[in-house]
Amino acid sequence: MNILSLHHVRFEGLGSMLPLIQRGNHSLHTVNLWERTPLPDPGDFNLLIVMGGPMSTGDVEEYPGLADEKRFITEAAAGGMRVLGICLGAQLIAEALGGSVAPGGHREIGWHNVIKGPRADHCALGRVLPNRFGAFHWHGDCFSIPPGAVPLGHSEACATQGFVFEDRIVALQFHLEATPDSTAALLENCGDEIAAGGPYVQSPRTTAGTPSDFKAANALMEKVWSTLTH
Repeated sequence: MNILSLHHVRFEGLGSMLPLIQRGNHSLHTVNLWERTPLPDPGDFNLLIVMGGPMSTGDVEEYPGLADEKRFITEAAAGGMRVLGICLGAQLIAEALGGSVAPGGHREIGWHNVIKGPRADHCALGRVLPNRFGAFHWHGDCFSIPPGAVPLGHSEACATQGFVFEDRIVALQFHLEATPDSTAALLENCGDEIAAGGPYVQSPRTTAGTPSDFKAANALMEKVWSTLTH
């Protein structure tokens, strides 16, 4: 596959997805959006990955590249491309498909359970998810489910944790691709959000995770990846 990945900040990479891409001998083209590099032709790629970032989808004045990125995602989705969005990426996909994004009731940071929704088994990807699973979270905004999409589940802090559209577009509010390095980078660069506190904001030590946390999340990421790419 020819894969395009969009990145909003230096400290949020592909995590455990990178070895999956390498193992599958896929071609990977990365665009670092903070470099203002022109976006390529979406028709040159089979799969688009949109990663996270600390900004909100509405921060277009501060991050003017978001407007072009939203148009690009809309074009890619309309053209039949497979798309995977993580956190901010999922929120941008939700907007591109007609959903909305707004501040959630609570900031959600750390390792929290996701409870699979009753409709999730209506799509192939939903069927690979356990009824309840732990995942890494770092967000304050939440998205609504776009028309025609299948909701995947919720957590105590956020009513919409993911959705699937036409079995080829996947939006995940949580991070199954998280690794010890990617989590440490978030703690280093966004630790002030933990200091602000909240009922669903864990301590830095808990947020840093354990080997078993990452092993379980990455194993589930591999199942999601396999379902989306085959």
